[in-house]
Amino acid sequence: MPLIFNLIISALVAMIIHELGHVVAARMCGVRTLEFGLGYGPKLCGLRIGRMQFHLRALPLGTYVRLDGTLLQKPFPQQFFIHLSGAIVNFAAALVAHETIFGWINLLVGLANLLPIYYHDGWKCGVVLLRAVLKRRSVFAEKSFTYVGGVVSLVLIIVGFYHVL
Repeated sequence: MPLIFNLIISALVAMIIHELGHVVAARMCGVRTLEFGLGYGPKLCGLRIGRMQFHLRALPLGTYVRLDGTLLQKPFPQQFFIHLSGAIVNFAAALVAHETIFGWINLLVGLANLLPIYYHDGWKCGVVLLRAVLKRRSVFAEKSFTYVGGVVSLVLIIVGFYHVL
C-alpha cells in the first residue's frame, strides 16, 4: 500500500475511533450523542440512525461529536471521563498497533487532543477540572486557562517541530 494512502486511511480511522470513544463513554454515563460528523464546513450528506445524525462535510479536516446538554449536569468524574475517552481509545490503539504507521498516528492524535487548545479535549478537561476545584464557573479563570493553554500548546508544538527537523 502506498505510504500516502496508508497515512490518510490511518488518520481517518484514528479520528473516527477517537470520536467513537467519546460516544461510548457518553452512552455509559447516560449522555446522548446528537451528531457524529466527518469533516467541517457545509454538509454534503447525512443520515439518521436512531437518535443520532451522521454527517459528511465538505472539508475533510477532522471529526467531531455533539453531545446533548446533560453532559454539563453530570458529576466531575463523568464529564472528565467523557472528554478524556477519545484520547484513551487512541492510546489503546497505539499500543495494539505498536510500531506501525497506524500506531504512531493514534499516538499523535491522542497527544494532540490532550493539548489545552480551545475546544480540544485537553482544554475541555482543564475547564472541567477548574470548575471542580473552584466549585463554580469562573469566566476569568476559564479565559486565563484558555489563553495560557494556547500559548503553552504553541510553544510545545514549535519545540516539537524544532526537534523533529
